[in-house]
Formats: sequence, C-alpha cells, structure tokens
Amino acid sequence: MQLNRNVGKLDRAIRTLVAIGIALLYLFDVISGILGMVLTALAIILLITSLVNFCPLYKIIGFNSCKFDPEN
Repeated sequence: MQLNRNVGKLDRAIRTLVAIGIALLYLFDVISGILGMVLTALAIILLITSLVNFCPLYKIIGFNSCKFDPEN
C-alpha cells in the first residue's frame, strides 16, 4: 500500500503549530486531566500526519491540500 501525499505545505505548518501549541498548554498545566490527554493525543496525530505528509481522514473523504496531483 503506497501512501500518496495529500497534505500540503500550509496544512503541514498549521498542523505543526497547533501540535506545538497543545503541547505547550499541557506542559504549562493550562490543560490537564482527560481533556489534556485527549488534546495531547490529537497533537501527536497532527504531528505525525504533518511529518509523513499523509492524512488518512483526507484519503477517506477524498480531500487533498497538495498543489500537485499525487496520482502522477
């Protein structure tokens, strides 16, 4: 199974910034408990998808934020 890129540069930057923001909020105890754990898991998912340039949810709904056609 080949993972075609479907996350563009701007999308990757936003995902990374949101993940860093959530991590900082958790580290400085602004968010904690169950909410903190859920948001931290979300931050990890956002960071991983930005690093591999692939979002499974985008694949399911047929969305692509890349400027090029990943099929070519």
